[in-house]
Amino acid sequence: MSGFFITATDTEVGKTVVAGALAGVFRELGYNIGVYKPLQSGHVASNPEGDAARLKVLSGVPTKEDEICPYSIEEPLAPRLAMKRAGRAVTLKDIIHHYNERLKEFNSLFVEGAGGLAVPYTEDALVIDFAKELQLPLIVVARPTLGTVNHTVLTIAYAKAHGLTVAGVILSGCKECEMERVQENKVMIEELSGVPVLGLLPFFEGKFTKEEVLESAKEYIMISKLEEFIRNESTVAHTSSN
Repeated sequence: MSGFFITATDTEVGKTVVAGALAGVFRELGYNIGVYKPLQSGHVASNPEGDAARLKVLSGVPTKEDEICPYSIEEPLAPRLAMKRAGRAVTLKDIIHHYNERLKEFNSLFVEGAGGLAVPYTEDALVIDFAKELQLPLIVVARPTLGTVNHTVLTIAYAKAHGLTVAGVILSGCKECEMERVQENKVMIEELSGVPVLGLLPFFEGKFTKEEVLESAKEYIMISKLEEFIRNESTVAHTSSN
């Protein structure tokens, strides 16, 4: 299997935009990439304001929203609590089953978690437990400004302590007026974590189009570095199957 697991230092830092944009760019490059966000709270999957719908639009996949996100609930809480309050039971086995179903359609998946790695996810697992099952390299999405060095370095250390590979960090929501501080944070994150910052994605104000987001991803994210991961994973998978 190949692809990426997109996580973050917190909620509302831009995971969905990054995941959808990267999937869209890779699909434009000819890769058979799908998107998957198994659990979503705050909106039902079909709501156009929700993450599943935005992933579909940005990535351009033909997959239905309720297949991108098979478990969704309107209440904006940590997924485990939201599902429990709604009287629904979702296990790690359930979401892995749906992951494997999506792999029948796509060669690779860009998987989006919920919040950060220690978020209570299914009734029997945290987000990091799901990431460990998939063993995909992580992309950590983080805020660009004050506090991000601590949050990002801790997230990377936690991932590494659990045996996960971190492909890189993307700082999302960068404003031109803050770029000096953003660059300083980029350098500190790389020095303290040993993980490259692969992109400084601009802040999108108001409504924005798919084309604007994908063009920004191409300009500000090191797509070629991520493409190396996809190629290497595909080579390993092909070798293992022979």
